[in-house]
Amino acid sequence: MPSGAPVHVRPATAADRLTVERLWLMFRHDMSEFAGVVPNPDGTFRSERVEAAFTDADWAPYLIERERAPLGFAFVRALSGPVRVLNSFFVVRAARRSGIGLRAVADVVDRHPGAWEVAFQDVNLPAVGFWRRAATTVAGQAWTEERRPVPGRADLPPDVWISFTV
Repeated sequence: MPSGAPVHVRPATAADRLTVERLWLMFRHDMSEFAGVVPNPDGTFRSERVEAAFTDADWAPYLIERERAPLGFAFVRALSGPVRVLNSFFVVRAARRSGIGLRAVADVVDRHPGAWEVAFQDVNLPAVGFWRRAATTVAGQAWTEERRPVPGRADLPPDVWISFTV
């Protein structure tokens, strides 16, 4: 990855949907390691979040790019609620550990000032470290972390939720 070019985060449009859907497959593939979810018979994964991001007025999809190359995405939900949720966030492996993800999170949350939450799983060690760094980047030490049961899934370990305000 060329390091000199700026990272650009922008709202994803209908014209970006196919690109985001392809990135979604990579995201779900990465998450399958932690969730044990295998693809559907056609090679896709469940994609209700992609659909909501592009059709629900209470959601916002963002595309993360560098020199027009798609590097990832972010989905925000609950835009009209008291707490926004960074519902899904992904950066391609070639761009990880370069600061791109932290810059993208800061850009996305700055667009929607107020209270925020993001969830991840304890078994996803890279996510644990990333989201703690991201919370500190955007909110300093003013963030909290708690474990909450997954609704309707008593068989799963609780999700970790980080909360902060920007």
